Amino acid sequence: MRAGFIGLGTMGKPMAYNLAKGGFLSSVWNRTQIIAKTLAQTLNITYAQTPAELATAVEVICICVTGDKEVLVITEALAPNLNPQKIVIDFSTVSAETARQAAAIVRSQGGDFLDCPVSGGLEGARNSTLTMMVGGHQVTLEKIRPLLNTMGKSITHMGEVGTGQSTKAVNQIMAAGINQAVTEALAFGEAQGLDMDKAIEAISQGAAGNWFLEKRGKTMVQGTFNLGFKITLHHKDLSICKAMAAQLGFSLPLAEGMLTDYQQLIDQGFGEEDISALYRLKRPN
Repeated sequence: MRAGFIGLGTMGKPMAYNLAKGGFLSSVWNRTQIIAKTLAQTLNITYAQTPAELATAVEVICICVTGDKEVLVITEALAPNLNPQKIVIDFSTVSAETARQAAAIVRSQGGDFLDCPVSGGLEGARNSTLTMMVGGHQVTLEKIRPLLNTMGKSITHMGEVGTGQSTKAVNQIMAAGINQAVTEALAFGEAQGLDMDKAIEAISQGAAGNWFLEKRGKTMVQGTFNLGFKITLHHKDLSICKAMAAQLGFSLPLAEGMLTDYQQLIDQGFGEEDISALYRLKRPN
């Protein structure tokens, strides 16, 4: 099963690398061609000049790009070269409606489409431990499951196309709440003069322990915000969540508060930092 990868950014590049380690990757494309060319030379595979060229060379086309518009533009570009033997997997985080539109384009050419957003950040992409939430036909998922296993540790079929993205939206809102809770609580601890390394160790073993506290707690209190998931990307994802909620007449006050906080950090020039940089707004002056 030959696969191609479109979008070699922060998440896409390590995902493509692990796909190659699994023996599936044969071609890549990226908007900035030098990135695709360099990776192709490193992995001894080909790089395509266009998405359409990549589609002719492989059976499975993986997409991992920034937003809704990009997903639809690329899917339209792939369409002329799709057929019943082609499967398109979108790892991007977009709206459920965009996933359904992309699926309609692919299926109109006889191919099939899975929306497969991921969670786990840069560490998960590098270590092949991503969590994947999949929308689409179960039979199609089973065909490409060995391919997904090279990049993720947890793969859950959620239902029809769009349900993967809907589940990712739930994940992103929950991640926002955890970020708020952890940064605010640690700032409170620092204001009291606690030994924060000891406090984090103690709390991590109790009911309030969580991945974010374990992986980001000690670095954030030191003023270090090593990239795992960019503020700009979480801001984009929460904007998608807000739009999806508005269509349902559903209120998301926590997400809206996070959008305000993230925008403040972006305006201050911190948008490319990890989301743990929210601590900048919480810590004692």
